[in-house]
Amino acid sequence: MPLAPHFRAMLRTKDGVRIDAAHTPPYDTPRPAADLGVVLAHGFTGGWRNGTARRIAHVFSAFGGVVCFDFRGHGRSGGSSTVGDLEVLDLDAAVRHARSIGYRRLAVVGFSMGAAVAVRHAGLHGGVDAVVAVSGPARWYYRGTRPMQRVHWVIERPIGRFLARTAKRTRIARGPWDPIPLSPHEAAPLISPTPLLVVHGDRDAFFPIEHAHQLYGAAREPKELWIEPGYGHAETAATPGLIRRIGGWIRTTLTEA
Repeated sequence: MPLAPHFRAMLRTKDGVRIDAAHTPPYDTPRPAADLGVVLAHGFTGGWRNGTARRIAHVFSAFGGVVCFDFRGHGRSGGSSTVGDLEVLDLDAAVRHARSIGYRRLAVVGFSMGAAVAVRHAGLHGGVDAVVAVSGPARWYYRGTRPMQRVHWVIERPIGRFLARTAKRTRIARGPWDPIPLSPHEAAPLISPTPLLVVHGDRDAFFPIEHAHQLYGAAREPKELWIEPGYGHAETAATPGLIRRIGGWIRTTLTEA
């Protein structure tokens, strides 16, 4: 089956960064409610043009319209990645765009870094009707797994940033955070009364499931936790079946709201 068509848009954040985005209208089999939308927030070094991201958007389009975008410093978006800090402004621009094209009921689904941004955005900015955090960290500076040690090496070393720019088209800002932004688990209680779904795999090589439990434990109701047997990390490990289940949760949650 061919992927659903998409329509490009160039957005601008409140701090003036250009954000490359795309809109996939609702797919009409089965026909979803026309005013339900999903905003997808990708993981570090990802992007909406990635084949995996496009397939996820296609599955979600059976439940509502989908807005995808590249975070700052990624792909064709401007600026430099701050790895979860100022990215809340990028997500906010995508949410405002989704509202402007007619989506009255809106869920944000974030993966990995995008999950941290989705939680922080909902807690600090609001403006969404449901949040799904998939494979996200609960706290900053985690180095307890080998993959996360490699991520920190890429972020902190000049050669790492060079490799990210040339191999992954990801431009990373230099220097440490100042000030340190509010962490996901600190932002989680601020989301209520917006519903939160935390999804995490028991084979996540980046963040062990303690992160999911910490995030869920910090959040207030309404909230839900799915620990997925055999699931790895973020977009690359997400099966169509899992995405359809998340889509079903969004549709049920936003219909009952």
